[in-house]
Amino acid sequence: MKNLLKSSRFKLIVAIIALLLAGMLICAANGHGESAQSSIVGTIFTPAHWVAGKLSDGLDKITSNAKGDAQYEQKIDELQKELGELQNQLADYNNLKSQNELYKDALELKEDNPDFKYLGASVIGRDSANPYCSFTISKGSLNGVKDGDAVLYGKYLVGVIKKAYPTYSVVSSIIDPDFSVSAYDINTKELSYVTGDAEIAKDGYCKFENLDSTTKIAYGSIIATAGISSAMPKGIIIGTVRDINDETTNISTYALIEPGTDITRLDECLVLIGFTAESEAN
Repeated sequence: MKNLLKSSRFKLIVAIIALLLAGMLICAANGHGESAQSSIVGTIFTPAHWVAGKLSDGLDKITSNAKGDAQYEQKIDELQKELGELQNQLADYNNLKSQNELYKDALELKEDNPDFKYLGASVIGRDSANPYCSFTISKGSLNGVKDGDAVLYGKYLVGVIKKAYPTYSVVSSIIDPDFSVSAYDINTKELSYVTGDAEIAKDGYCKFENLDSTTKIAYGSIIATAGISSAMPKGIIIGTVRDINDETTNISTYALIEPGTDITRLDECLVLIGFTAESEAN
């Protein structure tokens, strides 16, 4: 509307209206009879009437278009609202799908280990300064979480509880150099341990270390926890072998392990609570 008031077309309409009013006043002053003055005025203002009519039609069209634009904008608003609702529904569906996958794999693991107790938790924070993908979860000691508990995504090990606070916990991931757990190759049964390494952590890998140079472990081998630790059960998958390399500092060999799930993208996880070596034995 502001643009319309400032337009040259609108200013011209105002000028013509002013001329028409002036003509009407002149006619009123000279009576309704025909005179030389009124004839002159009529001659002058007849084209003005025609122009005014055309401009009036144009103004009606502009107004109509403006009304149409308003209706168009209203329709756009309605469609954007519907789109927003559909996006929310899609987000809910994806969250539900993710949770179903998480618990489906965990239930398969629980079938082999009926005494396992899982506690679902959300990832509520990440340490951007930590290159080893540590993260914070929404459950703590008040929920039964304790230091050293295994943290899983489905059937895959993603880390351990580094520190349990009353209402939240900090998780150390399996690519952290401070992480270490006994492990074995489920095919060859070779036993050693998995740990993080600062050099390969940037690529998202960890190591299956201290292997013999004659190891039969090969690309694609599955590495799982060995259950030697009192805080970690046997058979939780850590990841798969992506390469076999020789150590530069000694004569041993190590396997490059790709974790079973992308730790950087986790938004939900499970904490294995209440586990002890005695509970597994029973």
